[in-house]
Amino acid sequence: MTYRYLFGPVPSRRFGRSLGVDLAGGRRCSFDCVFCEVGKTDCLTRQRQEYVPTSAVIGELRAWLAEDGVADVITLAGSGEPTLHTGFGEIIDAVHASCKIPVALLTNSSLLTEPGVRSAAARADIVKVSLGAWDEASFEALNHPVPGLTFAGVMQGLRLFRAQYQGRLWVEVMLVCGVNDVPWQVERIAALVADLQPATVQLNTVVRPPAFADAEPLADESLERLAALFTPKAEVIVQHRGPEGRRRHDEHVEHLAGLSVRSATSLRIPGC
Repeated sequence: MTYRYLFGPVPSRRFGRSLGVDLAGGRRCSFDCVFCEVGKTDCLTRQRQEYVPTSAVIGELRAWLAEDGVADVITLAGSGEPTLHTGFGEIIDAVHASCKIPVALLTNSSLLTEPGVRSAAARADIVKVSLGAWDEASFEALNHPVPGLTFAGVMQGLRLFRAQYQGRLWVEVMLVCGVNDVPWQVERIAALVADLQPATVQLNTVVRPPAFADAEPLADESLERLAALFTPKAEVIVQHRGPEGRRRHDEHVEHLAGLSVRSATSLRIPGC
């Protein structure tokens, strides 16, 4: 069967064998992050809709479970922000009703400002949120949010979500050279992360060509040094350089990059 909304399973350093689920229907997001590894956002929005048919996604998941069904995790990710999809909680419920494979939600945290999004996200077994800023100016510089989103609002949403969430909360911090890599800046980010009491903190930097060409990666030595500023100590998830001298990518990210190209060429993005 050819799947339109599923991709993989692919090997992921973070998740093992991961089946991806793309709910954005293209590069649709509430952020246009300078470091984004799937390209610039085509549709910058915070409007929640059923961007791809919920029933079709659930149908593909059931077909995959019947055909293959082997994965360590089913990951709601893809080429845009999955919580923009109004049915993502229903999709999580459908997975839980059909199998015992845990569901991971990868979100930029922006829509946790909404009670309905927090309630739906709380159904996931793992929620990986992103936090790389420490104030309004750094938020704008790093994430280029859709108008109306504020750093204070996003942090309030994160705190409210943490208070109700019973699953495994992971926080990923993306560091970009010259934007948020000075130790005092990372210390402020680390203090915000510590307040969320995550199970895991992951430190990352630019690997693939980013959405904005001037977004530069940190050296391995800098990442290792800055990881110690977090509680718990952050895990550096960039795969270090191999014999060929290049940093290796997480294959999951590689597949997302390919997915974004497919989405941009085969799907029309309405309303933008």
